[in-house]
Amino acid sequence: MIQELSSLSPVLLALAATLFTWGVTAAGAAVVFFTRSVDQRLLDWLLGVAAGVMIAASFWSLLSPAIALSEELGVLPWLPAVTGFLLGGVFLRGIDRVLPHLHLGMRLDQAEGPKTTWRRAVLLVSAITLHNIPEGLAVGVAFGAAGMNGDLGALGAAVSLAIGIGLQNFPEGIAVAMPLRREGISPLKSFWYGQLSGMVEPLAGVIGAAAVLLARPLLPYALSFAAGAMIFVVVEEVIPESHQSSNTDLATMGTMLGFAVMMFLDVALG
Repeated sequence: MIQELSSLSPVLLALAATLFTWGVTAAGAAVVFFTRSVDQRLLDWLLGVAAGVMIAASFWSLLSPAIALSEELGVLPWLPAVTGFLLGGVFLRGIDRVLPHLHLGMRLDQAEGPKTTWRRAVLLVSAITLHNIPEGLAVGVAFGAAGMNGDLGALGAAVSLAIGIGLQNFPEGIAVAMPLRREGISPLKSFWYGQLSGMVEPLAGVIGAAAVLLARPLLPYALSFAAGAMIFVVVEEVIPESHQSSNTDLATMGTMLGFAVMMFLDVALG
């Protein structure tokens, strides 16, 4: 299968992969059609799994290839990795400051960013959209890197990254849609808001793939940038959300499992 995919455009592959990850977000949101609530312990565990997947993907799928590529390009191996990683965090912090959003489990008066009259549902979608920008970008950059190098191993790693990101998007869809359903919003509207946050991933994926194809020297920086943005999201949002209900041990074990699954996918397919 990987051999067959190698003949396709990296931008097309990035689009298809991020449409898949968006679809899994929608699948998670669709749970509201079957129930009004999900056990909080299960949701915290799933968020922990999502955090583990993102942490593992940041190294195995992004930082490690960036370091290897820097060596191939004759650049100091640590320079693009460190620079891009920190810029990714700074970029997400900047968006965090200018985009009104509300973290899961927070009251409306705890919304971050500029003051706004946006409704709670919109603020929740805005927060999860922040998750999905680096995720879509990471998938796009990974496919762009694979296409640029013509490396089947890199293409396998990009596929594993898309699978991993897709798996961890499922609880994100639930985490947005379910609180809205509990507040009395209709299943259809809850689903709509839940899947809406994933719509940014195809756009970010195509931009990421196209950008690195146009400028090979930027590739290690782009990979590291995506890693830094993902780690920012994990530490600033996903892990704290998984610990809000005091299910810390359960969430931590989920994080360990998510890391192990993503590491297995990357090593096995990459």
